[in-house]
Amino acid sequence: MPTVINREEIAKFIGFEAEPTDWHQITQTQINQFADCTFDHQFIHVDEEKAQATPFGSTIAHGFLSLSMLSHFAESFSVIIDGFYMGLNAGFDKVRFLQPVTVNSRVRAHAKTLSIEEKKPGQFRLSTQVTIEIEGCDTPALVAEWISVQMVK
Repeated sequence: MPTVINREEIAKFIGFEAEPTDWHQITQTQINQFADCTFDHQFIHVDEEKAQATPFGSTIAHGFLSLSMLSHFAESFSVIIDGFYMGLNAGFDKVRFLQPVTVNSRVRAHAKTLSIEEKKPGQFRLSTQVTIEIEGCDTPALVAEWISVQMVK
């Protein structure tokens, strides 16, 4: 569940670290569907037999698939300002892919609110540091600084 705050509490939530999200298993079906959507059918993603001969020993998820999972995970880790009626993705200040996600790995997100600024009345810009953890791996799949905009009544 997202954390709902009122405008008076914003300062208290700078540096707030949400509970880690639930785990999500990355399946070959999901990887194949992402390959179809993006037209990225590189063998390392979709050819299970060829991928076994690589240093990873199996197919791996696209880095952008891991990144796109933030939309799913945000349902759990988001800080939402009371009166929220619409959110917009404004991009990223930084994205680093640190470790490939092999097929059937489980991943989850950790999030820390870096800043919340009211840019216009009722329009808030949030910066969130997000880390995608791979179960059983010391190196995260990715670390990103995600910028979003919340429209608040």
